[in-house]
Amino acid sequence: MTMVWSPDYLGSPGKMVLAKDYIHGPADPDVAAYIAAVETADNQGLEEEVKVAYSDFITGCKADGIWDAIKASCILAGARTLSGALVPLVGTAPTNNGPFVSADYNRKTGLVGDGSTKYLNANRLSTEDTESNAHFSCYVNSVPSTTKTYMGYLINTVIPSQRAEVQTSATNSFMILKGSTSLAIASPSSSGLIGATRSDALQFTGISGPNTQTISDTGVPPTVSVDWHIFKRNYSPSPQFSDARIAFYSIGESLDLALLDTRVSTLISDLGAAIP
Repeated sequence: MTMVWSPDYLGSPGKMVLAKDYIHGPADPDVAAYIAAVETADNQGLEEEVKVAYSDFITGCKADGIWDAIKASCILAGARTLSGALVPLVGTAPTNNGPFVSADYNRKTGLVGDGSTKYLNANRLSTEDTESNAHFSCYVNSVPSTTKTYMGYLINTVIPSQRAEVQTSATNSFMILKGSTSLAIASPSSSGLIGATRSDALQFTGISGPNTQTISDTGVPPTVSVDWHIFKRNYSPSPQFSDARIAFYSIGESLDLALLDTRVSTLISDLGAAIP
């Protein structure tokens, strides 16, 4: 049986309780820990249906074999408050720059940028992933008003340049630990998972809503450490802030984007149905 700490939202120290999977019995420990952390940040409990959505997502990713590849991630939806939404699903908590405020957050659809000052520092270094084992993704609920970068970084002080980012226009252009070649995929009209993955140094795959494509491209070993940024490209001369609305992001090792897409899309749909 799994025991977790249950906070008392009226101010007492709380107590140890038997964790439930919010359906039938003892919970997965990662599910229990994440939900407890979100409720503590919210200073109130979550609806049972929201807990079930979180549980189904985490256990589903484990069943698919993609959970361990996720090293930095936030579900930017479901929590009752912005503080709860910024609780990390995996990895270090992001740093809120700008900053985002409560009015920027919608429990059903996620967090919206302002296109000029607001972004999250994911606190995941570019050198923590390799040119043959990396991925990034974000679930977009509304696209930027102009061509901007959803997430990523660019290092132009080395040759070839080191970058991992996704930009949006008529197509979504992906670059992941590479120097020159980009992968352009038709953009989704309104929402969907967007990202890229590398499982070897000779090619990478991008996903944009229902569209997936692989391109031959030689990876660039990461040699300079910078942080991943969300709602912004981390590049001092041209940061490219985004006013997209994003409900999820992940960074880490290579994984199956189609499986992640199914899990995240179901999660966002379930949260939308669970929240009044």
